[in-house]
Amino acid sequence: MSVWDAFQGPNAGYVAELYERYQQDPASLDEPMRAFFAALSPEEIAAALASPDGARTGSPAPPAASAPSTPAPTTPRDALRIVLAARLARSIREYGHLAARIDPLGAPPPDDPMLHGETHGITDAELAALPPTIVWPGAGAETGTCLDAIQRLRAIYSGPLGYDFDHVRDFAERAWLRDVVESGRFRAPLDATRQRALLRRLSEVEGFERFLHTTFQGQKRFSIEGTDMLVPMLDALIHDAAEDGAREVLLGMAHRGRLNVLAHVLEKPYATIFTEFHAAPNKELVPSEGSTGINYGWTGDVKYHLGASATVAEDDPGASAPVWVKVTMANNPSHLEFVNPVVEGFTRAAQDDRAAPGPPPQDVRRAVAVTVHGDAAFPGEGVVAETLNLSRLPGYQTGGTIHLVANNQLGFTTEPADDRSTLYASDLAKGFEIPIIHVNADDPEACLATVRLAAEYRTRFHKDFLVDLVGYRRWGHNEGDEPSFTQPLLYAAISQHPTVRALYAERLGSAGVVTPEQAEALLADVRERLRTAYAEATAGTPAPEPEPLRAAPALASAATAVPEETLRALNTALLAWPEGYAPVSRLERLLRRRGDALAKPGGIDWAHAETLAFASLLAEGTPIRLTGQDTERGTFSQRHLVLHDARTGARYTPLQHLPQARASFAVYNSPLSEAAALGFEYGYSVHAPDALVLWEAQFGDFANAGQVLIDQFIAAARAKWRQHPALVLLLPHGYEGQGPEHSSGRIERYLQLAAEDNLRIANCTTAAQHFHLLRAQAALLGNGPRPLVILTPKSLLRHPRATSSLGDLANGRFEPVLDDPAAADRRERVERLILCSGKVAVDLESAIADRSEPTPWLAVARIEQLYPFPAEAIAQMVAGYPRLREVVWLQEEPRNMGAASYILPLLRTSLPEPLAPRYVGRPERASVAEGMADAHAAEQAHIIALALTEPDKPDSTGERGERDERAPELAGEAHGGRDGHAGYGGHDG
Repeated sequence: MSVWDAFQGPNAGYVAELYERYQQDPASLDEPMRAFFAALSPEEIAAALASPDGARTGSPAPPAASAPSTPAPTTPRDALRIVLAARLARSIREYGHLAARIDPLGAPPPDDPMLHGETHGITDAELAALPPTIVWPGAGAETGTCLDAIQRLRAIYSGPLGYDFDHVRDFAERAWLRDVVESGRFRAPLDATRQRALLRRLSEVEGFERFLHTTFQGQKRFSIEGTDMLVPMLDALIHDAAEDGAREVLLGMAHRGRLNVLAHVLEKPYATIFTEFHAAPNKELVPSEGSTGINYGWTGDVKYHLGASATVAEDDPGASAPVWVKVTMANNPSHLEFVNPVVEGFTRAAQDDRAAPGPPPQDVRRAVAVTVHGDAAFPGEGVVAETLNLSRLPGYQTGGTIHLVANNQLGFTTEPADDRSTLYASDLAKGFEIPIIHVNADDPEACLATVRLAAEYRTRFHKDFLVDLVGYRRWGHNEGDEPSFTQPLLYAAISQHPTVRALYAERLGSAGVVTPEQAEALLADVRERLRTAYAEATAGTPAPEPEPLRAAPALASAATAVPEETLRALNTALLAWPEGYAPVSRLERLLRRRGDALAKPGGIDWAHAETLAFASLLAEGTPIRLTGQDTERGTFSQRHLVLHDARTGARYTPLQHLPQARASFAVYNSPLSEAAALGFEYGYSVHAPDALVLWEAQFGDFANAGQVLIDQFIAAARAKWRQHPALVLLLPHGYEGQGPEHSSGRIERYLQLAAEDNLRIANCTTAAQHFHLLRAQAALLGNGPRPLVILTPKSLLRHPRATSSLGDLANGRFEPVLDDPAAADRRERVERLILCSGKVAVDLESAIADRSEPTPWLAVARIEQLYPFPAEAIAQMVAGYPRLREVVWLQEEPRNMGAASYILPLLRTSLPEPLAPRYVGRPERASVAEGMADAHAAEQAHIIALALTEPDKPDSTGERGERDERAPELAGEAHGGRDGHAGYGGHDG
């Protein structure tokens, strides 16, 4: 152990500066420091100052006899040279990437004065007079002098690779990275056989793009040309992942290069890809925006959005047969980086073992995530940062993702100076301490070295790694653009620049590995295979028709009742905490009440019913994953799935210790994210069709921050990509005077997206309904599932009118419509039927109970399932009221929000003549709710009062509620009532 081992990181740098001061003026330091430096030998000082991490990094220093001997310094200048040389070496290691030749088009690197000896005040002659161990403790005699070592460091750190990982704080990682870089472990030249194989692969990549370019002129394909090495790099990553034990590789990427990767990495047949070009609709109307699916009655998607799965064979030297790896490329819309969290969700689902009770064990070697980013999108799209933040969180980490930035140095027509505020496109990753290598895309063997290093780092440290593949874009953004309009100088250079295949063929020719004729023969072979595939695609054989999309069984069809004795046993087990475990006393009292709740009428509140639903599903063998902001406790302190010992803070999750469980249970608090967190759960749901996956928004309003995932993935996945997610969205919704951002779950947005049986949307009002709904969703897993949107309550979580009894859970099933039980014995007296959904139904019921006058003329029914619209159930219910004169739709949301614009037209077609629906609720508004509690209370009271105004009697404004006589545009109360209040009157429409 050296005395220098006491100093690390910034401290080591500080001591180095003190030593420099000591050499210049010993009196400038205090006595203890002077004594410290006086006791050290020059060799100790040199070893310590040779790198930012001192003598502890790199290989052990060789014996002194193996390096040229240099007399110990006899003057202050002699000692200072040691310090200056060490500082120069440190600067090269830290900032060498700023001088790396990473641009294939030859743009000069930014450079940095700290990379040059004159900045440090030392000359080449002085460096040549020092031993190499001054700057490189692991240098051997063959290194020569300190100047030789400096030049070798420059060749390593400022060559075609720019190593950018000084921001990595972990000492062990930094030391390992420096060691593998300086040892050249991953830079060993390929043998001739591998070089010829690499040239063959590059010939396939280039040949494919050139064939598309000439055969399908003007059609979009988002060519890979300029970053061709992406395909061999993906080949290498998959091979290394397989050698490490992975059986799945999950790939996410945007458009550029997608077709080439599909063709060569996932081995999608050329003929199939050509068929998709030919299946495009009229190019004059919609250029190249087609896929085979358009011809078969489902919408499909454009070819450069489509994903695929394939099982590929990888040679394993230690195995008797090839290793088979499933490679999945995720479908991805034009929203670029939003696929990233989806792929992470895929990967975590592939790594989790959900078959056993408790938290699912995770094997990070089982599956590897690889994401390919655009250089403009990586710093520009906020979802990238959200996803990177997931990388080390317990509920989301996947053991490290390999990131590849396909760097065109151009975003559509926008140059780097206009699309990011950082030097490199990859700089965002530095905030997450992700090591980065910048590599010249025209140096094939250097490119392969980067991904081999990245794969080994992921295997060793289970963390993310990023490779910045710096290339160019040979054509316009989508081959229909003319790039010289906006970048004439850049594209003048690109037009003269040889392809990477041509450059590598020339390099191998100079080395005698291939002849020019052999290189051209490789390209000719590719062209012939492409021509054959094209002939097959145009021979007139129709593409196979996709399997028809199936209708999903109704939620109400699922058997969801659980025997009472089973529920009692589960309830008892959930309260059987470990001996000596002591939750916070107040919480313990609250939870202990659940022990008696099953014996009391209406004793089961919302969270209790939800927990029993989870427990019963685990007992039946359904795995569950629940995530969201504050979900473990519940935003409204209602759930308490994870307990904390009041004395030790120890966590305990009863559902993970349930003796009856036959499947795993996972619950995690999510980061403050909607887009990435929601995308992750969508991916998990798609890749784990056996699991009930739920994502909860802190408030339903906040889900709109993940609107891209909702629009492009959750709602449309089945129609576009034939994917069948069963994700459950829990969106707290209800108007309690908490202001515009804590009231509405934006029901209207989900209803607008609902079509073709793609979603289930429910707004329940009782704990039992929630219990049966969750169990129904689980029952339909594997049988045409659909995403389920549940507008969950806030105030109803503990409202006595929303509680249920044991018999409600042990009998029945989810009911899309709940008729008024209070009207059962007076149906022939009912003249007005109020239909409503969610909390307002309970508000109305409470108001009726508080009235001094009876309301025999009124019935209130609750529509619990909004989509699919339960038209038949509503029609049957309406037919049970023979003297009905009017039907009212009541909602607490503004008229242009909530369910009104969706449900009123449907009611018009469902109700018998002469009935037509009337609207009662807030008028149209720009903001979803009042910002002051008093204003909310007044508005809510007004709505309820209007709903309860007896037919043909004056309302509280002194006006009468007209029915058929006035058009809605003339009925002021229908659109705003007096003074802009919510109104009632007139037919809808």
